[in-house]
Amino acid sequence: MLQQISESESVLMKIIWKGGGRALYSQILDALEKDSRQWKKNTVLTLLSRLIEKKYLKIRKIGRRNEYIALVAEPEYQTLQTHSFLNKVYGGNVRGLVSTLLRQDILPAEDMAEVERYWEEVGRSFQDGEQETADE
Repeated sequence: MLQQISESESVLMKIIWKGGGRALYSQILDALEKDSRQWKKNTVLTLLSRLIEKKYLKIRKIGRRNEYIALVAEPEYQTLQTHSFLNKVYGGNVRGLVSTLLRQDILPAEDMAEVERYWEEVGRSFQDGEQETADE
């Protein structure tokens, strides 16, 4: 099971994921600067080291440069965070989460319509899969 990562570590992972799962140290610093983050180099190195310890990254030497390679894909991380949030805040109750989204008008109508279309597609795919199994 993967460990939780801090908000700052998450910022670095997003930079690396945006780079296709790989980034040179210099590219990470450039991305932080473009995002107006004035982090010290030692801070960045410490955060990268923690991500390596937590098995989110591995390091590869290219001459004198370090390339950081994601060992965890962004969708895998998102799934981990979603489960963690759902369990921590709603005790694993998905209905409670959805109810909150709907009752508090957090989910705009256009997003709700998109969710409904998604569920219809998933339902059709599931039914098609059942039909294929029954036909065999």
